[in-house]
Amino acid sequence: MNINNRPIQSIHQVVGTAKPAAKVPISGKGEDFSSILSQKLNESRDIKISKHAAMRIESRNIELDSSRVERLKNAVDKASTKGVRDTLVVMDDMAFVVNVNARTVITALNQNELKDNVFTHIDGAVFT
Repeated sequence: MNINNRPIQSIHQVVGTAKPAAKVPISGKGEDFSSILSQKLNESRDIKISKHAAMRIESRNIELDSSRVERLKNAVDKASTKGVRDTLVVMDDMAFVVNVNARTVITALNQNELKDNVFTHIDGAVFT
């Protein structure tokens, strides 16, 4: 079927909503695909901290430096590869309960709270 003696290339031609195609530069000053993909993958590894966990981290004087955050990310990655949904991550003298799918820290505990504590609603643990 032809409209105006031209072959139909999209449904937009039939219903009269054809929009000009966006022009995407192939080369130039923009970022290349691999760097954009790498940036998106790094963003997808980010760890969020719930409001509750942020309050616990502050009140319990838990220090999360960049190396500990990276260890936490790696622990969540490991739990994810095993199909864990909610994990307990134990590192140094602290622990975190993390929702793996949302990559969100639910709560944080220091060494004092780790003793004689029962953890519920988790289906895995990672010691790092």
